[in-house]
Amino acid sequence: MAKANLLNTSTSTFLELIGNGRLYKVPPYQRDYSWTEEQWEDLWTDIIDLAERPDDTHYMGALVVEGRSDREFAVIDGQQRIATLSLLALAVIGRLLALAEAGVDVQDNRQRSAALRARFLGEKDPASLVEASKLTLNETDNAFYQDYLVQLRSPLNARGLPRSNRLLWECFSYFKRQVENWSAAAPDGERLARLLSETAGRQLMFIRIAVDDELNAYTVFETLNARGLELSATDLLKNYLFSRLRTTADLQALQRRWQALMATVLQERFPEFLRYHLQCELPRVRTQRLFKLVRERVQSGQDVFALLEALERRAEVFAALFDPQHAYWIDRRDCAPYVRELNVLRVRQMTPLVFAAWERLDPGDFARVLKLLAVVLFRYSAVSGLNTNALEPMFHEAAKGLLEGRLPTPADVFGAMRVVYVEDARFEQDFARLAPDSAGQGKKLIRYILARLESDASGRACDPDADPGTVEHILPEDPSAAWEAEFPRDSWQRSIDRLGNLTWLEPALNRQVGNADFPAKRDAYRQSRYQLSQSLPDSVGDEWTPARLDARQAQMARRAVHLWRADFA
Repeated sequence: MAKANLLNTSTSTFLELIGNGRLYKVPPYQRDYSWTEEQWEDLWTDIIDLAERPDDTHYMGALVVEGRSDREFAVIDGQQRIATLSLLALAVIGRLLALAEAGVDVQDNRQRSAALRARFLGEKDPASLVEASKLTLNETDNAFYQDYLVQLRSPLNARGLPRSNRLLWECFSYFKRQVENWSAAAPDGERLARLLSETAGRQLMFIRIAVDDELNAYTVFETLNARGLELSATDLLKNYLFSRLRTTADLQALQRRWQALMATVLQERFPEFLRYHLQCELPRVRTQRLFKLVRERVQSGQDVFALLEALERRAEVFAALFDPQHAYWIDRRDCAPYVRELNVLRVRQMTPLVFAAWERLDPGDFARVLKLLAVVLFRYSAVSGLNTNALEPMFHEAAKGLLEGRLPTPADVFGAMRVVYVEDARFEQDFARLAPDSAGQGKKLIRYILARLESDASGRACDPDADPGTVEHILPEDPSAAWEAEFPRDSWQRSIDRLGNLTWLEPALNRQVGNADFPAKRDAYRQSRYQLSQSLPDSVGDEWTPARLDARQAQMARRAVHLWRADFA
């Protein structure tokens, strides 16, 4: 394979894929077998449908492999499909042998089973007479696959098997039942063999993508938009790290520590975690360059364990940063409200700075930095709607300054962040026009803002998550005709979600007022224990008009300037 080529693609039938003496090996520490009955059933249904339409084909997605030699390939993505089809092949072969043992077309069925085994599973070397399996699974699954499934042996205690081994066995058992039921009415060995050799073998189509190294495999993963891809960026990064180790003891140690790391940060979030870890040192780390950066920086086993140790130090704070209920905050209760606010804002670019603050500052100053981040990001992102991509270079510089000792205090950190701190005049102006989307995440933002305003107005803490209060639209979301005089139909949508049109109200009162006109609502507001609603009638008078909505929101904006202000501004 020419090294100049990023990849080589071809369309192959399943039979072409595993023919010509090709061997496929799943890297030792790639993910375990994980398909369940939902996927097995989909595959079986597709094959049975195809058997009735011999001229049709079915696309099975992409198989990404790295060439190790002309015959041997490492499976980068697609092992779940290849393993499952191999188990289907074993179920058909087992059924043919059972028919022969029952006296049905004995000689022919034995020959069919032997031919299918050689074609789909492996054949004996003509010199050594050792059977070479076409598929080698990962370290967890291969022994069970080769010693039991390929040999059509039943485990003594299937329930005691590791989860992935048990899934392999259950998959084989599922196909065994389906094959038996499908062939029960007409125990025809030729028809059964055709189901595997023709329907599965020639009508199932793959896009075979061959790459020349791990870097190209990662590039394919990042750029190829195909539903068939199941391997995650985490798997590719993991495979590379394990490939740098040479001894069994190191591999076992890395496996134990890797599993603990994944339990903390979660596999699907690992690339994000790694990116922010590297961003403490590097100004711009793109997801597409993660693999290349790791490969440049990690060459030896010593490098692998150095990276792992650095990641382990930051793993817990990363997990806790996106979970206000995390046990990490039990002993840091002053941090939890700001963590919750940061999660409402859904901005992640500050993560490198959080890593640095956690490592360099005492608990009190760490909490002050979290508070500072919540204020800065609320102004910048939630209210002024500025581009969050511009935050990454600033947060990198602030994180690096903290780690290098150039920014030893929260006040110094704010100095580095000053460039993205929205000044009072603009913040007030933008807040006065704010109209968050009331669906999805926007609903959480609305509750957060109203709860802060209510706490400020009443002097009592109002928790947006725990408080039973509901968001009341003064101009209803579905206004009756009585509202048309002040809010013509063409202006409804511009007004309904304005923050000034929202208040905090007890659920029972909210249900009571519904779509009522403003005089009816005004009386209910006076009964509320929430200051935002109770004071509303006296502050706006007898009517709710666009002008009074503007005035109320402008007053909210003036309070917001003081509520969301950096301590050092």
